[in-house]
Amino acid sequence: MTERFTYYSPIGPLCIETESDTIFAAHFCEKELVSEHFNPQLQQKITDQLDEYFNGSRFNFDLPLKPAGTEFQQKVWNELNRIPYGQLRSYSEVAQKIGDKNLVRAIGGANAKNPIAIIIPCHRVVGANNQLVGYAGGLWRKKMAAATRAE
Repeated sequence: MTERFTYYSPIGPLCIETESDTIFAAHFCEKELVSEHFNPQLQQKITDQLDEYFNGSRFNFDLPLKPAGTEFQQKVWNELNRIPYGQLRSYSEVAQKIGDKNLVRAIGGANAKNPIAIIIPCHRVVGANNQLVGYAGGLWRKKMAAATRAE
C-alpha cells in the first residue's frame, strides 16, 4: 500500500511516497499529501535527514530507496549519488562515468525521469559551461538545491 506525506522544504513542498517502508518517489507538489498510516519512525528519519541536508549539515542520505526505472536509468541514478555534495557535473561528465561519452542525451533523459528529487541529486547535473538546464521542479529550485556551501 502506498503511503505519503509532505515535507516542507525551503524550496517548496516535497511529497514523499513509500511502499513497504521504501521510498519510491519524492517530487515537488502544490497540494499536501498525507496518509494516515505513514510509518512515523520513517517519516521522522526522512524529515531529520532532509532538515540536515537543507541546513548544510548532511551531505549524504541514508534512506531506503527503490526508484522504479530501466537498468540504464538505475545506472545513471547510481552515478548521480556519487556526485559529492557541493559539486556539479555536466551531462557529458556523467556520460563518461557511465562509459560512453555519446550518451549525453540519454543521460539527460534519465536525469529528467529521476523519481526521487533531492535525495537522488539530479540537481547537481548541469549543461555545458555549468549552465543550469532542465529541472522538473523549476530552474529556480535547481539553482537553490545545487548551490554549493563549500566555497
